[in-house]
Amino acid sequence: MGHGGGGTLSSELVRHVFAPAFGGEVLAGLADSAAVTLGGARLAFSTDSYVVRPLFFPGGSIGDLAVNGTVNDLAMSGARAAYLSCGFILEEGVEMPLVARVAEALGAAARTAAVEVVTGDTKVVEAGHGDGLYVNTAGIGLIPDGVDIRPQRAAPGDVVIVSGEIGAHGVAVMSVREGLEFGVEIESDTAALGGLVEAVLRVTTDVHVLRDPTRGGLAAALNEIAAASGVGVVLQERAVPVPPAVANACAVLGLDPMYVANEGRLVAFVPRAVAEEVLAAMRAHPLGASAAVIGECVQDHAGMVVARTGLGGTRVVDLPLGEQLPRIC
Repeated sequence: MGHGGGGTLSSELVRHVFAPAFGGEVLAGLADSAAVTLGGARLAFSTDSYVVRPLFFPGGSIGDLAVNGTVNDLAMSGARAAYLSCGFILEEGVEMPLVARVAEALGAAARTAAVEVVTGDTKVVEAGHGDGLYVNTAGIGLIPDGVDIRPQRAAPGDVVIVSGEIGAHGVAVMSVREGLEFGVEIESDTAALGGLVEAVLRVTTDVHVLRDPTRGGLAAALNEIAAASGVGVVLQERAVPVPPAVANACAVLGLDPMYVANEGRLVAFVPRAVAEEVLAAMRAHPLGASAAVIGECVQDHAGMVVARTGLGGTRVVDLPLGEQLPRIC
């Protein structure tokens, strides 16, 4: 299970098994989506599979995730998603009204994200082998001229901005999975971020890196960027926005919010000269109202992420080994 968690084990699986087997310069970039050129057009292309349990949770469902996750992967290259494919793997015996409910949620999310599902596939596996249903989506979108967003572009002096409060998705899924109550319902932050990215690109096309901190949370995303670019990242721990309900739930569960998955947040690395304008543009958008500057890139401790604590100390924020909360997307 740890190999599916977005941490060190996932990275080793991709780098030592899949990447050597598949080869290719585009894949070697290991970005959220691949940037390719076809017929003179620059396209972003991504695929993702969704195995979340339970299928419905406060604030969303596997159908919402299947759209928003792929749309967001494309947005992290600066692309506005245009078309999606959709594959359903159904377990023998799953009730048709449940399948219809997931499909309706997926279709509604696609309409909200202004993206069209244009092709798909259905498979059925024997009872006991499919956990109800799984969904795969792939998507394509156009990358605007002058936009070059990839993890290798992070540079010393860049300001690190997160688009909102972290940790809600993972805690929302875990709460219903385990039947936990925290005094207030915590809802997933699942959302399509294409419009938020467009708002940022209207300020400047010189955005160095965008990443949506899903599996492995903010900590995994920052470590992947630091490793890809060879920079160090310094966070101000108290600046990282965590909702009180999420912080309390994580304290009860023994979790660190930095490692909890998000499905409607992004982290941006931008030059210091445009950081305030980018932050203002995010805060003016409904999905970025609680955006905050949380750190910067430095030349020291290349490839590492460290956090300045509220007590004046420093701690290393490692890439997680596996996943604190499996099956959350």
